[in-house]
Amino acid sequence: MKITILTLFPEMFSALGASILGRAQREGKLDVEVVDLRDYTEDKHQKCDDYPFGGGAGMVMMAQPVGSAVEAVDPAHTARRIYLSPKGRPLTQERVVSLAEGGDMVLLCGHYEGVDQRAIDLFIDEEISIGDYVLTGGELPAMVLVDCVARYIDGVLSPESLVQESFSDGLLEYPHYTRPVEYRGLRVPEVLRSGNHAEIDRWRHERALEITEKARPDLLKGREEDKR
Repeated sequence: MKITILTLFPEMFSALGASILGRAQREGKLDVEVVDLRDYTEDKHQKCDDYPFGGGAGMVMMAQPVGSAVEAVDPAHTARRIYLSPKGRPLTQERVVSLAEGGDMVLLCGHYEGVDQRAIDLFIDEEISIGDYVLTGGELPAMVLVDCVARYIDGVLSPESLVQESFSDGLLEYPHYTRPVEYRGLRVPEVLRSGNHAEIDRWRHERALEITEKARPDLLKGREEDKR
């Protein structure tokens, strides 16, 4: 999968070269290209923003650099073009899996007060939000989206890791423990050291249910099998 990121601040994306994402790129499973929108502006001073019509605080990213960049990196419109925006559709695990199965993506990172609406109308397929809050720009949401989606690319993670995690079965994940057996008076639950996999699975499901009931009861709506 290729993910192209359009941004005014390409230096922010150095984090994508570390850890699992970095390894996935080195092994050729994931191709991330970060594109500086300033390379596509027609302004001689490399401006990509201007004052908003109608007045108001802040600046707005201009349509021309965005449009030119999108057309340059995706001329045949074969990729899914996404604008990271607080006005967008909430990012859920279901949507992440769908995007991972959907092929290449172009991610537009907004900044300042946002992007000229004409660029969105002409060049964007959908807007995605990572939560009901406002950030200084779309760079961090873009990194979140890349991280989420990359995990579902074949070979990036083991299949077992994807099955046994939060939201994989509609519940939050159960607690994890490793050595030592005792730390500051707290011991690893005996069931996890029993070798009885049926009991371990039952314990993990019960703990996942308890955690979900406490932290995210909304996730249990409609789950008849988990009602107590």
